Amino acid sequence: MNSATANLENDHVHILKLTSIMERITRSGSPDTGHIETVIDIIRNFADGIHHSKEESLLFPKLEEKGFSPYQGPVAVMLHEHVEGRNYVKGIVENLSLYMEGDKEALKAIYTNMTGYSKLLENHIAKENNVLFRMADNVLSGEEHSTLLKQFGTEENNAKSGKTPDYYIAEIDALAGIYLKD
Repeated sequence: MNSATANLENDHVHILKLTSIMERITRSGSPDTGHIETVIDIIRNFADGIHHSKEESLLFPKLEEKGFSPYQGPVAVMLHEHVEGRNYVKGIVENLSLYMEGDKEALKAIYTNMTGYSKLLENHIAKENNVLFRMADNVLSGEEHSTLLKQFGTEENNAKSGKTPDYYIAEIDALAGIYLKD
């Protein structure tokens, strides 16, 4: 990976695998709540905690320096969708708690939020990979990509969870071995 956008696109490969896993989970009548808790952990600490953090704290401010507005246009759309995703995760967490306390009706809301999150992220990633990141590649110099990559490494190494992207990728792969076998 020799560019900041390639680093982010690599994250996207694993996040898309996670959305496929989530879609499969929603087809199960009686879910493994431990797997859903793992999905929540991966979203909060990898997709949001590491990946979105690299975008929000490093890439997007650099793009703002290049004239991209955080209030309108592609960066604003991405920021808004990050918030939408967090709202879906909140819905999963709240309803999982209800489900685990015996409210079997909460399962529908868990699945609705998981499906909403999955569809949102699939569309979001397509927009980033095909539009925003290509725009970024056109305005960022090789030196700026290099600087961002170093900063991304620092962000990954200082994750709040204390775990690396490789840890979360292994978790995704373990779930894929269960849900994406066929």
